[in-house]
Amino acid sequence: VLAGALTLSLLIIPVIIIAAREALKSVPDSMRMAALALGASKWQTIRDHVLPAAIPGIATGVILAMARAMGEAAPLILLGALTYVAFVPASPMDSFTAMPIQIFNWTSRPQEAFHDLASTGIIVLLGFLLICNSAAIIIRLRWGKKL
Repeated sequence: VLAGALTLSLLIIPVIIIAAREALKSVPDSMRMAALALGASKWQTIRDHVLPAAIPGIATGVILAMARAMGEAAPLILLGALTYVAFVPASPMDSFTAMPIQIFNWTSRPQEAFHDLASTGIIVLLGFLLICNSAAIIIRLRWGKKL
């Protein structure tokens, strides 16, 4: 579990960093200059004006990166994730599986029942990813109007 979590976190960190940088760059310089002109320190400007204006972009980037990690199977397969786990992992060092790996396992079996399970798993995974992406859009639209 720990190895999979660390691998996926390394996979999404660049996406989050780029989203955060772009969100911080999108804050108008006039907002920074206005805060500094009114006597705010650089830290107060960042804390009270720049970060609140950049939060929608940062939150959107984090949610989209997490949604991407949910659909990744290749790094987990390379780490040796199991295709079937009959128990709940009790520690971070236990064996694990993920939905994309389980779907891959079900589609590779010849029985028709497993293909039905794979179809259901794909629909569940797509639904969850759709919810995550919709949440990112809603956060961006709702919080982004404050500029």
